[in-house]
Amino acid sequence: MSRFKDFGSGSARDTKEPLVFKIHGEDYNCVPEIQGKALLKLVADSGSNDPVKSAAAIDTFFDMVLEDESLARFNALVQDKHRIVTVETLTEIITWLMEQYTDRPEEQPEV
Repeated sequence: MSRFKDFGSGSARDTKEPLVFKIHGEDYNCVPEIQGKALLKLVADSGSNDPVKSAAAIDTFFDMVLEDESLARFNALVQDKHRIVTVETLTEIITWLMEQYTDRPEEQPEV
């Protein structure tokens, strides 16, 4: 029995394709991967009973995943008084990105 295991690069992905989502006609580029520990913290913080901590987790998540140029445009968008991004849409974006980062898409109900 060996007491040593090499975990390689620490990443399960062979290809590191960027992630892109579109909202209000604009593409937003996300990093292809994020730290596993960051995902675990997001899950823990978003499940908190403290609404301030849960809301901060959303900001932190977008700070971590969006490329710098996209982050600047995204932050401007979510503060624009005329181009509204609802909480439901933010949740959909986060859910999709989490599925991509964990390689675990949610099963869609049959129609």
